[in-house]
Amino acid sequence: MPATPAPILPGATIGVLGGGQLGRMFALAARALGYRIHILSPEYDAPAGQVADLEIVAEYEDVHRMRQFARGVSVVTYEFENVPSLAAETAAPLVPVRPGGNVLHVAQHRLREKTFLRDNGFPVTPFRRIASLADLAACAAELGLPAVLKTTGFGYDGKGQVKLRAPDDLASAWDRLLGAEAVFESFVDFEKELSVIAARSITGEFAAFPVFENTHANHILDVTFAPAAIAPEVVTAAQELARGILETLDVVGLLTVELFLTRDGRLLVNELAPRPHNSGHLTIDACVTSQFEQQLRAICGLPLGSTELRRPAAMANLLGELWSGGEPRWTAALGHPDVRLHLYGKSQPRKGRKMGHITAAGATVEDAVRRVTHARELLCEPCLPGLQ
Repeated sequence: MPATPAPILPGATIGVLGGGQLGRMFALAARALGYRIHILSPEYDAPAGQVADLEIVAEYEDVHRMRQFARGVSVVTYEFENVPSLAAETAAPLVPVRPGGNVLHVAQHRLREKTFLRDNGFPVTPFRRIASLADLAACAAELGLPAVLKTTGFGYDGKGQVKLRAPDDLASAWDRLLGAEAVFESFVDFEKELSVIAARSITGEFAAFPVFENTHANHILDVTFAPAAIAPEVVTAAQELARGILETLDVVGLLTVELFLTRDGRLLVNELAPRPHNSGHLTIDACVTSQFEQQLRAICGLPLGSTELRRPAAMANLLGELWSGGEPRWTAALGHPDVRLHLYGKSQPRKGRKMGHITAAGATVEDAVRRVTHARELLCEPCLPGLQ
């Protein structure tokens, strides 16, 4: 049996592929524990690069720069799953890549992801590969409508997907995908959208955060709260489902499992993300260990931290629309001592762009959600009259 790799201790340098807000919050957590951070991203002055020790601006498929990057760090991880697989393949002979390239390969491609889940006995909605309009018509006849048509790659926040409600929608939906390979997924009549963020270490130690309940607006996460308003047996089933997926994929690091809870009480896996997740941002303020510190602990071979939720908590995303009437009213939103603000260092607000988030704690989940949504309303009172 191979020996367990030695832990990567504080003072070492962590390499992160991707420069977005997830990398930024990971870097802040890592630096708090005494690690150095190198970021590789195609964008200069990216959110993560602003707080890193070194920001390398390069394309992920630049093999020469990737090798240089890998040689300067003790472990490589990533903050989003759409990093080209060539990047992980280039770095892996030189330095540990965690989670491994096999996890990235599965999670960044919807068809591979759905096939992996189905073939390993994890519950998913019926799906089919679509390569032509004829495939789409045949599948709609077989599985029925409504349904969702999704591109196989590079999809998040509702990108690359089209709802199908009637046979007349098929041709236009296929045209919108511009001939890209796609996945047809049967419609899920769900009651709630949930997520489980879990970590697995080099030694196989497993830890899951409380189940988060999520609400979306225009396919983008809007508000998350924990603990989710679900029965204890559903919590256990969701966390065990996550454990099975992490173990089957041999994940070392963090993995998010997005779930549907159907109206008849079943859990179905929607998507996987081998990284921290938007729904877990409240862990920074509400849990003993944040999801970002947990990612660091897992990839460095340290003992996993406690995932205990100190108090009920909620998070609300701050999108670029909040800037439509000028600079948001930060002082008004921060007037309550239980409200915490996190901004991502993005200079250009755009519609649908995640610019930051706010969290709030409360005596109950309902209290936390009320506080966080009210604080967000206070941010934009000048541009949304009537919110008092």
